[in-house]
Amino acid sequence: MTDAAQPLLQVRDLRVALQTPRGPALALRGLDFAIARGQTLGLIGESGCGKSITALALMGLLPEGAQVSGSIALDGHELVDLPEDDWCTLRGNRMAMVFQEPMTALNPLHPIGRQIGESLRLHRGLDGAAARAQALRLLERVQLPQAARRLDAYPHQLSGGQRQRVVIAIALACGPDLLVADEPTTALDVTIQREVLDLIAELVAEDGMALLLISHDLGVMAQTVQHMMVMYGGTVVESGPTAEVFARLAHPYTRGLFAARPRLGLARGTRLATIAGRVPDLADLPAGCPFAERCAWATDACRAAPPPALPVGPGHEARCLRLDDIAVAT
Repeated sequence: MTDAAQPLLQVRDLRVALQTPRGPALALRGLDFAIARGQTLGLIGESGCGKSITALALMGLLPEGAQVSGSIALDGHELVDLPEDDWCTLRGNRMAMVFQEPMTALNPLHPIGRQIGESLRLHRGLDGAAARAQALRLLERVQLPQAARRLDAYPHQLSGGQRQRVVIAIALACGPDLLVADEPTTALDVTIQREVLDLIAELVAEDGMALLLISHDLGVMAQTVQHMMVMYGGTVVESGPTAEVFARLAHPYTRGLFAARPRLGLARGTRLATIAGRVPDLADLPAGCPFAERCAWATDACRAAPPPALPVGPGHEARCLRLDDIAVAT
């Protein structure tokens, strides 16, 4: 966050170590960011870079045995090491999450009206009839067709897009201050993806919520969020206002993502650009820049120690020692 607005969520030097068969693996390595009410922030990167771990850390849903250090503050109240009972008062109330796969996020044994009403009963103290009435209003708000008939439907009776609207309705039930959307359109076709993203943006704007949107799609970032962070190897390698980042793609990894995107007008058979190599395993992260082994610009200095965040433009930073050389060459 680069403006003067008071942050709703402030994350400082967040580090998460996960237990693996090969020992502890540092999944997040010193994340720093903030989101204000009404602000939208995007987190982008390949699978395995730490995006979903970030979301789970923010929601207090990390796997058992995970070690967390640093700070996660909501309205100035520290969440790291918060007792589980206190987390339960926040989740689904002040903080809510739209999960990547709605079929696994929903309980197959309960009708959707009951699932939406659960948080209303727990956090708002509504009785069954009042919770059902509010569930109907929420389904209508997320534009689910034939909402009244769907209250008694089970998840398997809905399409993927309809299930995702139900998950959004559950997340919005108690009017959260912060909405975390983790790849909310992954399982949907392109047309439904756009509808769901537009719906999330509209609801966030109406309610003045803060939104953290996680995606692997640069197009989604460009159209949906005000600020963005590019993540790789458990750290943010580039961040800034979305328009500024797209105007000057600074980090070699961001450039690689941009070059690899599908584009209209390419001749049939044209091969898309790729980033050589693969995302390193969390247990094998190098001592220096996590992208060094895949980067054509890397030097011994890049491999020796993590690079600092260097200014690129207004509110725009990138962790790369070769920024000036890359800018001159391109």
